[in-house]
Amino acid sequence: MTLLHELIRDTAAKMPERPALGYRGRTLEYGALWREAQATAAALTGLGLGRGERVGIYLEKRLETVIAMFAAAAAGCVLVPINPVLKPRQVGYIMRDCNVRLLVTSGQRLGDLAAELAASPDLRHLVLVDAKSHENAPPAINTLSWDALTTAPGGALHRVIDTDMAAILYTSGSTGNPKGVVLSHRNMVAGAKSVSQYLANHAEDRILSVLPLSFDAGLSQLTTAFNAGAKVVLLNYLLPRDVVRACAEEGITGLTGVPPLWIQLADLDWPERAQQSMRYFANTGGHMPFATLQKLRAAMPRARPFLMYGLTEAFRSTYLDPSQVDRRPDSIGKAIPNAEILVVRPDGSACAADEPGELVHRGALVSLGYWNDPERTAERFRPAPGQPGEICIPEMAVWSGDIVRRDGEGFLYFVGRRDEMIKTSGYRVSPTEIEEVLYSSALVGAAAAIGVAHPRLGQAIIVVASPPEGGRLDRDALLERCRQAMPQYMVPLRIEERASLPRNPNGKIDRKLLAGEFADAFAEVDA
Repeated sequence: MTLLHELIRDTAAKMPERPALGYRGRTLEYGALWREAQATAAALTGLGLGRGERVGIYLEKRLETVIAMFAAAAAGCVLVPINPVLKPRQVGYIMRDCNVRLLVTSGQRLGDLAAELAASPDLRHLVLVDAKSHENAPPAINTLSWDALTTAPGGALHRVIDTDMAAILYTSGSTGNPKGVVLSHRNMVAGAKSVSQYLANHAEDRILSVLPLSFDAGLSQLTTAFNAGAKVVLLNYLLPRDVVRACAEEGITGLTGVPPLWIQLADLDWPERAQQSMRYFANTGGHMPFATLQKLRAAMPRARPFLMYGLTEAFRSTYLDPSQVDRRPDSIGKAIPNAEILVVRPDGSACAADEPGELVHRGALVSLGYWNDPERTAERFRPAPGQPGEICIPEMAVWSGDIVRRDGEGFLYFVGRRDEMIKTSGYRVSPTEIEEVLYSSALVGAAAAIGVAHPRLGQAIIVVASPPEGGRLDRDALLERCRQAMPQYMVPLRIEERASLPRNPNGKIDRKLLAGEFADAFAEVDA
């Protein structure tokens, strides 16, 4: 079984001159990338980092970010990519929660982090990738530049096997602290091989990395590309137009995004070169509105659309084959290669066709659980349903908490999260179903449907929406569209306008934050 860092090593051995990484006009070939990762890995152990100790990386996407990630894996340490949009308090929590021993960041970020670094008792080393002053670094922490690290005397690398920890990915939450999902080398390599198989990635691909590398789908852009010997172009974009421009300039063949980004990209003009080069585009992190999908297909007529569903706890679970998109654009497809997806009732028995149930993922991608949280791990990671009784050690599966249904042909459809489903007037309502109507109306820019407590209805439906590009939000017209397209119990009781909707660090609409904001919206209504 290949280890995470060996994805680079194996391609470097076969094709050392092939481009691996592109960033701001600079290209790093596989041979050079592997040499830099090896040297950095040896430097980490030379500093005394032990097997399995955590290496935090708090940076925007750049060459050093990727080198540090794969060097940590090669050293036998555990990489902890920290979303660069997180605030110092959140960064400090993550460092203390998983006992980060070495942090790679920049001088620009150091000033804001100083107090959190000083309050992190396990932190011993700080590496700055730029030439900024070290004056804000806590004196008790060994601070050195990236150049000093990579040229430092090396130590012996720790022995690693495929079931060892490779990474901890922290999933953001609007309430409470984030939780760290522990991924093994086996998880990440199996995910890379599975995803690159159905995307048919090859060495000529040029993949644009727009998602955070702390996000499972963002990290997957690296692993799938390196597995295939493809090139990844790193992009920290400010505006959606930057993404389209990069696609044209770099001749991008593959692009993965989340629905809020796709909604913005769908309304832009795509240059001829971007249209010609794009081989596929993929959606993850939520349901893509059908209207958005149609716009993207018109903008990129040669590209194959892949609609995907994934869990951080299992990296990636399902995809819809592009040949099925016209027939069932609202489906999340079937299981990815080397995974099985079950739909079960609360007692673990299999659901009948079209009967909603909980999605359970079993296979090589199931992670090792949540860092430092045995209670939550025991709740979400449980024995896979229907195992033979003679198995002495039960196989653990991820019980996702997502409600789906499987049709008679085996295709899966997302119904909703157990904690996002709206219960109103005795009916269970999926916010996704409401949002599909909102987006198809072309009367909104972005929209989220939430359920809030109501004395008569149980929960009332509130829609929070931004106006369409260059227009205004017409509440009356939007309500009329809802009344035409939905039964009365699904029609929102209130529509709230926002210039933009809040996002979590991974770019998804923050439903929990909105639900908290409107929690008391109907407190004065008489029962």
